[in-house]
Amino acid sequence: MTADFRAQLLAAQAKNASMLCVGLDPEPAKFPGAWKDDAARIFDFCASIVDATKDLVCAFKPQIAYFAAQRAEEQLERLIAHIQAVAPQVPVILDAKRGDIGSTAEQYAREAFERYRADAVTLSPFMGGDSIEPYMRWTGKGLVLLCRTSNPGGSDLQAQRLQDGSLLYEHIARLAAGEWNRGGQISLVVGATFPAEVARVRELAPTLPLLIPGIGAQGGDAEATVRAGWRPGAPIIVSSSRAVLYAGTAEGDGWNDAARRVAAATRAVLQQSRPPA
Repeated sequence: MTADFRAQLLAAQAKNASMLCVGLDPEPAKFPGAWKDDAARIFDFCASIVDATKDLVCAFKPQIAYFAAQRAEEQLERLIAHIQAVAPQVPVILDAKRGDIGSTAEQYAREAFERYRADAVTLSPFMGGDSIEPYMRWTGKGLVLLCRTSNPGGSDLQAQRLQDGSLLYEHIARLAAGEWNRGGQISLVVGATFPAEVARVRELAPTLPLLIPGIGAQGGDAEATVRAGWRPGAPIIVSSSRAVLYAGTAEGDGWNDAARRVAAATRAVLQQSRPPA
């Protein structure tokens, strides 16, 4: 397994012919059959999804809150170790959205990269450049900064106009592509629900990887997303969580086969939507 997140991501995208990231957001109330409401089965459920989709994805993205709320952090550690054992070419993005400074940020970095051994972590840049510096000490690890998020309320701050006439999310994109990215480790989060903003961020950050949540259950347009964000050598990571995880759980048996079918169909749509190189 390469230690460099960007190189690992590009290799996984080439090997699996995929821009799809499967988000791992386990909700025991939605688990199938006898596993329903059993938090002790979080690892088993997520590992079954990983095993069913590992050759269809460019990344997996476990969301830490779904594990911590169920006192399942140890299961998260096991899950990431499982991914790295069965799909060592596929990077793991820990979706934690941390944002703090100094010694606290150092501890969050240790949590992500030592305890969980993630290849990348999502971060909030609201506290400025020194809030991401402690993560840069982990050479090769990916720092995925919130920029233009998929939720409607993101506009409350991200779409505010600054004195220079730019919008706040545009300012973040410029910093991420410029002075903040000294180690070449930064990626950006841009929601699929705003394809015009995806295109604008790609214009401002022409080479950075973009993590794009919001397709599937959130209703983002997969084709518009790819057209806006994909460029040769400038990877996009299009994330789908609930639409894949729970594709067949209501049926009981066969939920992992249903997850694979949805993941394969989503991968195909994304690949077919790439503009000509």
